[in-house]
Amino acid sequence: MSAPSSDPKIPVAPASAPRPHRLRGSLGAGSIVFMVVAAAAPLTVVAGTVPLGLAAGNGAGFPATFVLCAAVLLLFAVGFCAMSRHVPEAGAFYSYIARGLGAAPGLGSAFLALVTYTAVQAAVYGYLGATFDALVQHYGGPALPWYLYAAGALVVAGVLGYRHIELSGKVLGALLIAEVAIVLVFDAVVAVTGGLGEGRSTALLQPSAVFSGSLGIAVMFAVASFIGFEATAVFRDEARDPERTVPRATYLALVLIGAFYTVSAWAVVSAWGDGTAVARAGEDPGNMIVTTITAVLGPLGGDLAQILLVTSLFAALLSFHNVLARYLFALGNAGTMPAVFGRSHPRHASPHAASAAQSGTALALIAVFAVTGMDPVTQVFAWMAGTATLGVLALMALTCLAVVVFFACLRRRGTPVDTRPWHTLVAPLLGLAGLLTCLSLTVAHFPTLIGGSPALATAIGAVLVIAFVLGAAWSRLGGSRRSVPAAHPSTTSQEEIR
Repeated sequence: MSAPSSDPKIPVAPASAPRPHRLRGSLGAGSIVFMVVAAAAPLTVVAGTVPLGLAAGNGAGFPATFVLCAAVLLLFAVGFCAMSRHVPEAGAFYSYIARGLGAAPGLGSAFLALVTYTAVQAAVYGYLGATFDALVQHYGGPALPWYLYAAGALVVAGVLGYRHIELSGKVLGALLIAEVAIVLVFDAVVAVTGGLGEGRSTALLQPSAVFSGSLGIAVMFAVASFIGFEATAVFRDEARDPERTVPRATYLALVLIGAFYTVSAWAVVSAWGDGTAVARAGEDPGNMIVTTITAVLGPLGGDLAQILLVTSLFAALLSFHNVLARYLFALGNAGTMPAVFGRSHPRHASPHAASAAQSGTALALIAVFAVTGMDPVTQVFAWMAGTATLGVLALMALTCLAVVVFFACLRRRGTPVDTRPWHTLVAPLLGLAGLLTCLSLTVAHFPTLIGGSPALATAIGAVLVIAFVLGAAWSRLGGSRRSVPAAHPSTTSQEEIR
């Protein structure tokens, strides 16, 4: 083993550190892309976010907002992927931030990530329960409490999360193809026919339209739609060739998500015409996409859209379940959480204990929401989605900063390292500037995202800050049995590399 680093920002694992449990799999870039694109819930975004962006954001120029946000996130991805070959753990934000900024910020980000992804999963449970109930009633079924449907989905996600990751990948792949297909058919018909009214929209190409209205709110809604793409690194242990697969999956997921959102939002606007689309979004945002698809593709298309909206939400639910389980697994391996969470199943090679614990947490939250009588859409979904948006932006900004510090420390020590300035300095700094801008806009408009309550916005922000501070304090108090490994293979033991 090489001598330990003297740089305090890049802690080294002690020689006595136990070899961590590892997950196993042979996921290719395509399978990982299915995981993270499913987490982004494409049909759910088109059905829920696009109408809100049209009505409360920058109107008919909203489709271009997805392009702006994708550009910022691609800058983030450049540094994220450059650093990925130096991060052998599957801890994603936690591992990256710990290696770049130190153990305390790293563990603080781990706690923040747990709260963030728990919040987004809770949001999906609320929306799924309400959507499933509406679908059942639409076909003449009984009206049942939303939380019963949410609990049923939890059981299915828990069973799949307990099994080998490739089973979840196959389920997500099938669901994702179905939900994307219906929207792409809709997009194609609008592109060919010109829609129902004024013809194909050109507002996304007009700066006066893109920068009209409230661009800040538009950015807030658009960037929230990308949550989940960054989880590619969480599946590192189960990737076929992680040093190549993770970067490819990250870029591919971002490009596909950004293109899909932009084209589909443009198709929604074009279907009605600029003015009519914005008016309809303001009148009935919840049913706009089903109404639009029904008008363009007919009643069968509308019925399929309603059904696939439910499967889209379940796909997002399952994907975030897998992400959270792997965060717990990484923390269990590091000794930050109970060691049982860091165990892998002997046959399925899955984080079975972490998956079961995550299911228990989700069930407890659903029970709390049910007992308190919270509305599944206007409260559970809106509040939790708002929390997740703020948390993910903060985590990505910290990761950009970690990338810059990480490579600067290695260069200062004279360690052989990536020398490309664009990948290790320029793009991460530009990404950091863009993410901080998005974060400031989200903070400024946060009350709007969660229903208009400044007091609630402050309380949610405080929860996220407290989670980060508790994680950092836990690190300082010796909450981790095993330090974060060294920053570069040249200062890492061969046992850790294997």
